[in-house]
Amino acid sequence: MTMPFYVPPEQLVKDRADFARKGIARGRSIAALEYDTGILLLAENPSGTLHKISEIYDRIAFAGVGKFNEFELLRVAGIRHADVKGYMYSRADVSAKSLVNAFAQTLGNIFTHEVKPFEVELLVAELGVGDEPNRMYRVLYDGTLYDQTGFAAIGGNSDELSERLAAAYRPGLTLTEAVKVAAGAFEGEVEGWESAVLERNGHRRTFRKLTSEEVEAFIAEK
Repeated sequence: MTMPFYVPPEQLVKDRADFARKGIARGRSIAALEYDTGILLLAENPSGTLHKISEIYDRIAFAGVGKFNEFELLRVAGIRHADVKGYMYSRADVSAKSLVNAFAQTLGNIFTHEVKPFEVELLVAELGVGDEPNRMYRVLYDGTLYDQTGFAAIGGNSDELSERLAAAYRPGLTLTEAVKVAAGAFEGEVEGWESAVLERNGHRRTFRKLTSEEVEAFIAEK
């Protein structure tokens, strides 16, 4: 009779965490920050077809880094979750908090019970209604959830990116200033931009994509 191979639980968790972090580190980072009339999301992304930033619901945006097929699976699940809840109850009942709770539970279960964890980090942003504050949440590969204020960063260089954002960010930035701050935090040469805003515009849907040309124009503006 052969004895089963034993791995201490703490070693198993460490190995899974190291594996997930290595996969995420290979991906390009994403920055988000609040400005006077909304929330900006900015990513380094040379691809014109594989998008990292998208709309989830009326006032909610999603961004993912790491393994594309894995965060795309979560994005689609998030859209379905929001659509079903909005249809069964009310559109006002769909919130970023409920979405990130679902994402965190799913990632936590995968990290604990599956052989391979998801190699992803997620960022969910919600534009506040009226005088309500904006919300930004960061979800890690193991389901750990962080509530972010003012700005946030995910991806391989998120720690360094967060430090540079903290040094340059201030409340009340205009959109142009916010783009300059976010783009400056990346440092070095960037192969291409992907960007979007959640913007107070008087309409139900607030998500709007920015083109690379718009981003470059904001950066170059004096």
